[in-house]
Amino acid sequence: MNAIITPTWPAPPTVRACTTLRLGGVSLAPYDTFNLATHVGDDKAHVLTNREQLKNTLQLPAEPFWLEQTHSTTVLFKSAGKGDASFTDQPGQVCVVLTADCLPLLVCNRQGTVVSAIHAGWRGLADGIIENTLDAMSLSPEDILVWLGPAIGPSVYELGEDVRDCFLKKDPAAERCFRPAERDGYWLGNLYDLARQRLKKRAVSAVYGGEFCTYTDSKRFFSYRRDGERTGRMASLIWMT
Repeated sequence: MNAIITPTWPAPPTVRACTTLRLGGVSLAPYDTFNLATHVGDDKAHVLTNREQLKNTLQLPAEPFWLEQTHSTTVLFKSAGKGDASFTDQPGQVCVVLTADCLPLLVCNRQGTVVSAIHAGWRGLADGIIENTLDAMSLSPEDILVWLGPAIGPSVYELGEDVRDCFLKKDPAAERCFRPAERDGYWLGNLYDLARQRLKKRAVSAVYGGEFCTYTDSKRFFSYRRDGERTGRMASLIWMT
C-alpha cells in the first residue's frame, strides 16, 4: 500500500485515523488494486492479502471490526457484525467502515478516550446513523471531533425527488443541500452539507474534511456510481494507541 489520506484535525496524539486509496494492492481490474471488501466479487485471496498489507503497513494493533453494512442506523460497541457504525472506548481496537461513494465519518473526543467510524449513505444519513452513533458515544458536543472522509461530491450526486423529500420531511432546512439537476425531477445532493447540518443540530461544530469527490477522482478512489457493482471499496479506520 503506498497511499492513504490522514485527517487534518486537532485529534489527540493517541488517536490514529486514515482512509485508504485504491492504490498499491494486489486486486485485479476492475477492483484494481487495493480493494478491501469481500462482498463485491473480488478474489477473496486478493482481498485478504490487501487486508494483511493494511494491517502491516499501518501497524494496526488488532483485526479491525469489519462490518456487514446494510445502510441501517445500527451502531455496534466493541464488536464486528451487521451495522453501519462502530465505536470503542478501548485502546488497541480498530473501528472501520468501507465506502465507494457513501460518506465515511471518523469521530473521536478531544480527550482521546473514545473513537468511532460511521458509514453514511443517503438512507442511513436520512434515518439517523450519525445521531444514533453520537447518542451511543455519550459525549459532550464541545468535546467531539469529526472528519468527513472521501464521498461522492455535490456536483455529480444525482438523486430523485423521493430522496430529497425524505430529508425535507425530517428537516425543511435540508433544502439548501440540494440543487436542481439537468434531468427533470432530479436533484444534486450534497452529502457533506447534509452531514454537517445533522452535526450542527447536535451542537457539534468541530467538523473537518469534506473536500473530496470519489466519482470524479478515478485515480484515487473507487466509485459505485461511476463504475457500477464491480468495483472495490476504500476503508476508513480509527483507533487509539
